[in-house]
Amino acid sequence: MTAQDDIEGSSAPLIEHLAELRTRLIKSVLAFLIGMIVCFAFADNILAFLLTPIEETMRALGDPSPRMQYTAPQEYFFTQIRVSVVGGLIVSFPVIAHQLWRFVAPGLYKNEKNAFLPFLVASPLLFLLGAAFAHYVVVPLAMQFFLGFADVRDVVAGAIPTEVPDGVVITAPAVTEDTGIDIVFDGKVNESLDITLKMIVAFGLCFQLPVLLTLMGKAGLVSAKGLAGVRKYAVVGILILAALVTPPDVITQIILFVVVFGLYEVSIWLVRWVEHKREKQLKADGLWDEDIHGSGTVEDEKPS
Repeated sequence: MTAQDDIEGSSAPLIEHLAELRTRLIKSVLAFLIGMIVCFAFADNILAFLLTPIEETMRALGDPSPRMQYTAPQEYFFTQIRVSVVGGLIVSFPVIAHQLWRFVAPGLYKNEKNAFLPFLVASPLLFLLGAAFAHYVVVPLAMQFFLGFADVRDVVAGAIPTEVPDGVVITAPAVTEDTGIDIVFDGKVNESLDITLKMIVAFGLCFQLPVLLTLMGKAGLVSAKGLAGVRKYAVVGILILAALVTPPDVITQIILFVVVFGLYEVSIWLVRWVEHKREKQLKADGLWDEDIHGSGTVEDEKPS
């Protein structure tokens, strides 16, 4: 066999892998586009759901008919596109994850498949849990903090409607005896949506911490002892993260700190469980070497 034959023989598997990758990518992109189109058809409902915390906050602060505005002709359309993109990613994620699994699974051993699959399932579930926590707990607190500084009463409350012949209704502000400037909230749709989406994505990613650290523990990149040893530095890092992600609201920052630090402690416990399980398996197979692995934590079973 010549050197040229060796090159051609080694390139064949590579071409097959690239063809397989192309097929999986095409299916993933098609799933995303279909999900995006479906979400675009319900973009108004999704947007209303995402803006529910700010609506409820405005009603609680005295605005009987909350409203939002957009100031450019294309602004609301592109806001719907953004909602559709995020919704399309969420809807199509099971298909994308399945295509990823189908691509990498043939190259894994059975024990590696059994180790990787639970994390593939846990990751989206934890992201949805973090997103739900942000939407139902954190965003309402942030809205109460921000909107609590100004009057959110309807700008046209008490206005006098006047209808002209072509059907256009013009509202004239009612005359009041109040003095001074009336500062009210008349928010833009895209700017208000930004706060909600950033919170949802931030908390969704923060809830991936146990998955990330446990995978690193299975790969031997981190240890439970090492994670516990840098706990004080983790506290500082989480505090900085809370200050950057959340608004300048002490309550929201404390909530994020408590949640992420709790996830960090759960991660330490999971990594310790992974190490315990690996050590037990190595000792059962007779592959444990105290000179390399140390004394370990699993007690040897005494013969009966």
